[in-house]
Parts: sequence; structure tokens; C-alpha cells
Amino acid sequence: MQEISGFDPIAAPDARVLILGSMPSKVSKAKDQYYGHNKNGFWAIMGQLFGAEPDLCYGLRKGILMTHRVAVWDVLKTCQRLGSLDADIELDSIVINDFNDFFSRHEQIRHVFFNGMTAEKVYRKYILPTLPERFGYLVYHRLPSTSPTNAALSLTQKLEAWQEIRQYMTAEPEG
Repeated sequence: MQEISGFDPIAAPDARVLILGSMPSKVSKAKDQYYGHNKNGFWAIMGQLFGAEPDLCYGLRKGILMTHRVAVWDVLKTCQRLGSLDADIELDSIVINDFNDFFSRHEQIRHVFFNGMTAEKVYRKYILPTLPERFGYLVYHRLPSTSPTNAALSLTQKLEAWQEIRQYMTAEPEG
């Protein structure tokens, strides 16, 4: 098994929504960028929603997301995994990211979107029970995974589901 470390978050201080994956793939790690596999639909969807087109340089794509107050991170800080599939993550090896600190520094985030089922399951099992009550205002949404392994849905169907994020971009945060 190989130990894998995740990336730092993409997040401006005024972020309103957070998109969470599980852990970068081997291709993403090699490219040193979130969702680096060219068959992953994440950047195509971000292109349609916010103009962060896949053919733009990575730094520009990150900047566009931050301008639109979209943060991106992974639930796992480190884990052991053979290959790139979430199903191959060795559960007893996981170390989670510090969401208490993250949400304290990004107080305008009200909506957390999971990029697929694994990110949601790990978050709900390992992170949610550790969050203080003061983060009880967070609303959680699972979206279909943008991974090419999620072949049950077309990119168009995934994009349709991911449109949900846009409704939370202009609303003023409560409380």
C-alpha cells in the first residue's frame, strides 16, 4: 500500500460553498491538481457553471472558483490506497482534514457538496461527529461523482445535478 497525501484547499476567505472529494487520484497527484484526470468531468462542469474551463491553466481555474466563492477540498488528509479508486482506500489508515479550523476560517460557507458517495460517507462517519455544535448550520448535499468510474450518468446528467450549487452563490449567509 502507498501512503497518499491530499492537497491544500482551494478557498478564498469569503467562500460560500465547499465541494468535497475523497482523495486525489494518481493522475491528479502527478499533475499536482485537483481532478487532474482528463476523463474526470469536474472541470468540464466547473467550466459550464463558472467559466473554469478545462483548457485553461490550473491557476486560472482555481482563481475563477475562488472569485465565485467556491471552495474545493478533500475529506482525507492522508490514507493508504492501492491504485486510484475510492474503494481501495484502506479505512484504518485514514487521517481526516481539520474541518473545525477550516470552517472557523471560512465562516460564510453554509453548504457542503460531496462529489460522490465516498466523500459523504467518510465525512459523516469521521468528521461530522467531531464538529462542534456551532457548525450545526451547515447544509449537506451529495452530488453524483464526476469520476469516470461513475459511468451510470452522462456528463450532461451530472451537469444537470451539479446546477444545484448555483442557487447558493448569491444568497446572503444566515446568522
